[in-house]
Amino acid sequence: MSQTTKDRVQHLREELNRHNRLYYVEAAPEITDREFDRMMQELIELETAHPELQSPESPSQKVGGAPISGFTQVQHRVPMLSIDNVFEPEGIVEFDQRVRQLLGRDTVDYTLEYKIDGVALAVIYKNGHLTQAVTRGDGRTGDDVTHNARTIRGIPLTLDGKKFPERLEVRGEAYIANSDFAVLRAEQEQSGSTVHANPRNSTAGALKLLDPVQCLRRKVRFVTHGMGEIIGVRYETHMDYLKAVRGFGLPTTPGIRVCRGLEEVQQQVEVMMDSLHELDLEIDGLVIKVNYLASRDEMGVTSKSPRWVVAYKWERYESSTQVESIDVQVGKTGTLTPVANLTPVEIAGTTVSRSSLHNRDEVERLGIAVGDWVIVEKAGKIIPHVLRVELEKRTGDETPFVFPEECPECQTPVVQDEGGVYVRCPNPDCPARLRETLRFFASRQAMDIDGLGIKLIEQLIGAGLVSSLVDLYDLSGKRDELLSLERLGEKSVDKLLEGIETSKAQPVWRLLTGLNIRHVGTSNAQVLVDHFHSMEKIREASLEELANVEEIGPVIATSVHEFFHSDYGLALIENLAQRGLKMAEAETSSDSGSQQLEGKTIVVTGSLQRYTRDEIKELIREHGGKASGSVSSRTDYVVAGENAGSKLDKAQQLNIPVLSEDEFHEMLFG
Repeated sequence: MSQTTKDRVQHLREELNRHNRLYYVEAAPEITDREFDRMMQELIELETAHPELQSPESPSQKVGGAPISGFTQVQHRVPMLSIDNVFEPEGIVEFDQRVRQLLGRDTVDYTLEYKIDGVALAVIYKNGHLTQAVTRGDGRTGDDVTHNARTIRGIPLTLDGKKFPERLEVRGEAYIANSDFAVLRAEQEQSGSTVHANPRNSTAGALKLLDPVQCLRRKVRFVTHGMGEIIGVRYETHMDYLKAVRGFGLPTTPGIRVCRGLEEVQQQVEVMMDSLHELDLEIDGLVIKVNYLASRDEMGVTSKSPRWVVAYKWERYESSTQVESIDVQVGKTGTLTPVANLTPVEIAGTTVSRSSLHNRDEVERLGIAVGDWVIVEKAGKIIPHVLRVELEKRTGDETPFVFPEECPECQTPVVQDEGGVYVRCPNPDCPARLRETLRFFASRQAMDIDGLGIKLIEQLIGAGLVSSLVDLYDLSGKRDELLSLERLGEKSVDKLLEGIETSKAQPVWRLLTGLNIRHVGTSNAQVLVDHFHSMEKIREASLEELANVEEIGPVIATSVHEFFHSDYGLALIENLAQRGLKMAEAETSSDSGSQQLEGKTIVVTGSLQRYTRDEIKELIREHGGKASGSVSSRTDYVVAGENAGSKLDKAQQLNIPVLSEDEFHEMLFG
């Protein structure tokens, strides 16, 4: 045997381990599966030809060994307890109250992570070497499935680095990705074997197979989300532990984040639920954990579950339907969004006929084609999304979907965000962008122009009466041309022109919202105007000054700065100012009599009668207060309308003053 052969074997092992880590831990693969398989095959051939080079820690050992005769029962040193579940947002509030009461603190740091619908597994390393993998079982005793765990590429045979614990028991979830499950079902259908119902059942079955080669073929994956017994190292927080585990070469639950207190948890719950479509795995909830491990020890466990963790779960509903066509919509910022038109199907009491496919990357991940049968999921109250394609139902008559290289509306070559997933039309004069921009500009979120709906917007564009936001304010001189439009009588024209004229006096933050600046919505616009008071001062602000405004940050600041220093943005602001739109707000002082709420944080909840939600929030800001979305110990008042729910309950528990609409009105106006 030559030194060259030995070096080649070592090189292949190092490269295969590196690529495994890039794929499963970093989610940044450098080579294709085919290239990986070629490297693995070369390693196996070299080790077969040179038995003296074989090693139980070689990545070649992950291709499966000999079948076993049966399973051995193993007792968990630390019980794998179940987690308490809540099914409504109020349950999260109650969990936070219990935690703070037990710890005697006003605010607690939590981690928030996706709850993967897989099979719980404990994987044990001694001095960096994989020694055992055990299923949860009844929580105290499980099955030894080490022979199968060795085939899971997300479970390294040896840990990276040198500072790993003497004994490390990582706990996590074994699962099969939706894309891999779709291929598995197609193969099962083709071979005439039983077609599995869902990824979780297929994963559970794979781990209980006696032949590890069969488990390997199902492409089971693994992510870490917890810990069992650890000897030799102590971690301060859950996030410290997960960071260390990733450094050892083990993948962790995607998208995990730290939240400071209940308010941040509630905000991030919505964000994470809206991002479910980005994940290639099945999720049935979110898990909220106390971040500091010493606090967990202080809280302890019950006979069934730890007191420091809760799962916010939702019902998952899914159904099979067919893709009839795929459209591409162009949004107000030029984003191209593919949308699947589906054969109507009822899911959770509603008829679903369309589902966003979000972006080009999502289309490629799904591998979706027109004519495909797909599984559409609706988790809780979330908008339905396509979970996977039913490859086993393909007939060959499907039409592949090709993402357009040009804008479908104006034929301008599209561009992809640098470092992002969204593809955009860069043409600011694109008819589709104009249509969506006008619709948003006229909406209640922005300028609230009565009488200007999408049908009329399309008519105005089609007739050549409007080709920009500025043109709206020139329509008063085109009354006869407006009257000539189909189904637009004098009353409708008067209503439209009055709405446009009235909008000139709208607060500056509404105008800033409606200008269609990327990343700037209602809340950010209000923050900017409250700080700078005028369009001119926003334009004069440096990038650093914008970024230093509370709640703005560098991403929004860059977008605002670029808009206000672009030829398009400067011309738009100037033309709107010439037509009489409000460009500045008075800088009121505390002794002006209009700052009764200065420094006060107010939460509005329930159904209101006297004000709309936007109107009352605007009043709060006009009188020096801050309108917040959640109740905390820093809240000064809660304004409660009819059917006020958990926010009212929390206010009462915290002894925060609660006002009716009338009481709030009287506070301001006497």
